[in-house]
Amino acid sequence: MPTIPPHNQAATDCDIAVIGAGAAGLFAAIWAGRTAQAHNKPLRVIALDGAKKLGAKVLVAGGGRCNVTHHSVDHLAYAGASPNAIKKVLRSFDVPQTIAFFADLGVTLKREDTGKLFPTTDDAHTVLDALLAAAHAANVQLLHPWRVGHIQTPTDAQPHFTITRAVTDAPAPGEPTHRQPPPPLSTNTIRAHRIILATGGMALPRSGSDGLGYSFARDLGHTLTPRVVPALVPIVLDPCFVQTLSGLAVPAALDVRAATGKRLHRTLGSTLCTHFGLSGPGPLDVSRHYFDARAHDQDAALILNWAPALDPEALDALLLAARHATPLRTLTGPPTSLPERLARALIITADIDPTRPMTDLPRERRRALAHAVCACQVPVSGQRGFTYAEVTAGGVPLTELHLDSMTSRTNPHLHLCGEILDVDGRIGGFNFQWAWASGYIAGTAAAKSLL
Repeated sequence: MPTIPPHNQAATDCDIAVIGAGAAGLFAAIWAGRTAQAHNKPLRVIALDGAKKLGAKVLVAGGGRCNVTHHSVDHLAYAGASPNAIKKVLRSFDVPQTIAFFADLGVTLKREDTGKLFPTTDDAHTVLDALLAAAHAANVQLLHPWRVGHIQTPTDAQPHFTITRAVTDAPAPGEPTHRQPPPPLSTNTIRAHRIILATGGMALPRSGSDGLGYSFARDLGHTLTPRVVPALVPIVLDPCFVQTLSGLAVPAALDVRAATGKRLHRTLGSTLCTHFGLSGPGPLDVSRHYFDARAHDQDAALILNWAPALDPEALDALLLAARHATPLRTLTGPPTSLPERLARALIITADIDPTRPMTDLPRERRRALAHAVCACQVPVSGQRGFTYAEVTAGGVPLTELHLDSMTSRTNPHLHLCGEILDVDGRIGGFNFQWAWASGYIAGTAAAKSLL
């Protein structure tokens, strides 16, 4: 990939500086470069990133396979900003366009039963290499490690942004936190006519998403939502039967309920029991909604249905009809078909002898078992934080942007895209699709504004 060579001049000038070269930033830079090429305009596009190696989040996504998108993406899969605002951005670059974009780069995608689209190679490097190759073809200059320390806004006397390099670059994942200042590999000051802010949020900080972009957004005239918190994050439970089932994964329904009992949100998905609590697609998806509810209602509850095809009343009737069968045999057979470990743990939680015939169970014990299976309130104590979260909930409100160009309403030469914005999606490629769509709009609009 081309980089800016060493030189002694005080500053490097460019037309567009993209701050952050993750998924959204790379996509914005690619489309800025492509737009300039389409108009035969020699715009200089530079993408800056503090990481020694680019694409850390792309490489870890989907267990190292990178779920590029989902076969069916709509605004209802997202939270944060208003649904209509999210819908407007998503329709500017949709799933078929994403599939075609990567196909043109030689990356074919396959759909799995979950609806996720992965590269047929099952290797995230395929996706990252394609993005870097596209950036090269679009004449984007990638400058890294180059950590931004300060951004000075344009003035009448100086009609461009001045971007100053931090004194030291951010350490790469696993490197010591105290490093000597980097050698003068390139300029320490960049002047740009347009900036695209694509720094990400705070999830997986070891990948470089440390929240610094929020400071830049504030300095450039923007605000943040009252809450900027982890989303798609594992849930920590107080000690209970769940920890004894560590390693067990089952389909479950997860309900967020207000103190009044009103259901606020429901998620269906594979649920993994761990040594600390709950993980897997279902718990990750519900985490944002549960902790958001808890912020307003400390008595909000997380209720699991380990047999999502049934409710407590239906299961109670099934148990009553089982008569001479044991509770363990009943729960491990159809239609519940629970794993024996889980069934045994739930029976013990309901204070029932697993070997005792159903006819010997008092009505209240039988109903207690039905509720333990189909309406199990788990004791949530917290979540594992940004270190383990896959995305950030909250950020710069979309109301502060012109959504047809992702341009700041406070600064017409500033664009924002990706996770720094107040949009977070479900697990399964939705957040990548947001990165592609918002990055596409920001990149093409920034270039067009200079043509």
